[in-house]
Amino acid sequence: MPAHRGLRAALLAVAIAGACTAPAIAQPPMAPGMWMPDQGNGTYANPILAGDYSDPDIVRVGEDYYLTASSFANVPGLPVLHSRDLVNWTLVGHALTRLPQAHHDVPRRGGGVWAPAIRHHDGLFRIFWGDPDFGIYTVTAKDPAGPWSDPILVDNPGGAIDPAPFWDDDGQGWIVYSYAKSRSGKINLVALKQLDDSGTRAVGEERIIVDGDTLAQVETSDGPKTWVVIEGGKLYKRDGWYWLFTPAGGVKGGWQGVFRSRDIAGPYEARNVLDQGDTPVNGPHQGGWVDTPQGEHWFVHFSDADAYGRRVHLQPMTWNADGWPLIGTPQPGMHRGQPVLTHAKPALPPQPAIAPVVDDSFDDGFHIGWQWQSNPAADWHDASAKGVLRLKSASSPDNLWEAGHVLSQKLPGMTFSATTTLEFAPVAVGERAGLTLFGAAYGWIGLEHTADGTRLVQVTREDAAGQGDARSVTADVAIDGPVHLRVDVAPVEVAVAPPADPTRYWPSMERAYHARAQFHYSLDGDTWITLGEPVTVLPGRWVGAQLGLFAQSPAGTPAFTATRVGYADFDDFRVR
Repeated sequence: MPAHRGLRAALLAVAIAGACTAPAIAQPPMAPGMWMPDQGNGTYANPILAGDYSDPDIVRVGEDYYLTASSFANVPGLPVLHSRDLVNWTLVGHALTRLPQAHHDVPRRGGGVWAPAIRHHDGLFRIFWGDPDFGIYTVTAKDPAGPWSDPILVDNPGGAIDPAPFWDDDGQGWIVYSYAKSRSGKINLVALKQLDDSGTRAVGEERIIVDGDTLAQVETSDGPKTWVVIEGGKLYKRDGWYWLFTPAGGVKGGWQGVFRSRDIAGPYEARNVLDQGDTPVNGPHQGGWVDTPQGEHWFVHFSDADAYGRRVHLQPMTWNADGWPLIGTPQPGMHRGQPVLTHAKPALPPQPAIAPVVDDSFDDGFHIGWQWQSNPAADWHDASAKGVLRLKSASSPDNLWEAGHVLSQKLPGMTFSATTTLEFAPVAVGERAGLTLFGAAYGWIGLEHTADGTRLVQVTREDAAGQGDARSVTADVAIDGPVHLRVDVAPVEVAVAPPADPTRYWPSMERAYHARAQFHYSLDGDTWITLGEPVTVLPGRWVGAQLGLFAQSPAGTPAFTATRVGYADFDDFRVR
């Protein structure tokens, strides 16, 4: 077995549980078994964020660090997290209350917010992101916890993604971005434009400053590779050099490229500064460089774990004698690094060990880590219900892949159990409510109202994205009151066919993580009964699988009224 695969298996055994979300003001104590990156002995273990915070970017303002990430079609979008030591993070809010187009009032899997960048300039926090269907946008705020401005369209060159702003020493603002081939026909490019004085509009002509198709192959620890899928660029300046940090090679098997030039418009020379090496951390790339007041340099990036999403890692960053950066720990005899699994924490003032919270008692609404699958309708959630999460039975197609009203969280780790209590008050035949592990293939357990009464069911849909059929199992029990629901989740590795071109993939691409879900119920909260067979849950479109709660009525059900549809009350959502 290659060394990196053995280490990958070892890391999988250690990754027991994680955390996803936290209220903006108060952070409850961590639940037993939650993934904690802070090891309590001056070291940390990656990932620093076990949830699916894809395409992270980071900024330091004084002694505070702020991180944002892609949110795609989930709403609210653009999560904003805060830390003072780069290891312990809390979610403080979202910069986008809803996606700015009615197009997103129904689920648009893989659309929405792609690869944002966060900066602080002229007293304002600024986040830029690309929606490949509608253009490059920005929002601003004085306080990273909000309120944030309404979205402003910066530019729309057609299929643009991954924008990042940069302000030079003379105050001139610039923006770099790339293209989604699916929308533009273009790929493997980094483009540059000027920003106006407000920093909210792109002006002037586009210049292509990096064209991966013209570059010589790059050396990696898995042999020579072709520069492909160059995107996600971040522009910085140090020692008179312009530094363009760009991931390359694709999500699963890529590496972190760095380009430098004495002129912002180029020409740029290139280097691979971080790849997988002999570690289990595949595709270590796409993130942001940040320094500390003490003069250290660090890099955050993601590593794709399939159904578990793109999880955030923290790497030390040093500078070679020739002036180039090296990320991670040096590979012997090489000018590039490989990821660290554990490392000494940054030399910053100690902070309490903490991670975003996943549990929710629903005593005061639901915490800010929950997200919908599209822009929400006003009547999906009844905020007047106290002490519970009351979801109305929203009308939608039977397939939850088409349902925007699934309220979800990122997976909190790799091996965990999630429980909740459901009390159902249906009106129409066909209403359903339950707990789901959700993705392009999903399963759920809950209650369904039929002409013969309410029954307890477990439903599996193995090809939700392809509109495949569902199958269900019904429990032989009478339902007269609350029912307790549980899903046990663990990873399973499966073999996949790698790309045929050996210059385009890493050996770790031959394996993928799926999430195996087993559903259970209890009528008394103590004795648990398994219902149905294990379900293999797949990731969504550019996102990992998600934990979700929902209440649903059949598509075409008349508009919501107290007499036409019912509701579901959820209480005590807990992860162990």
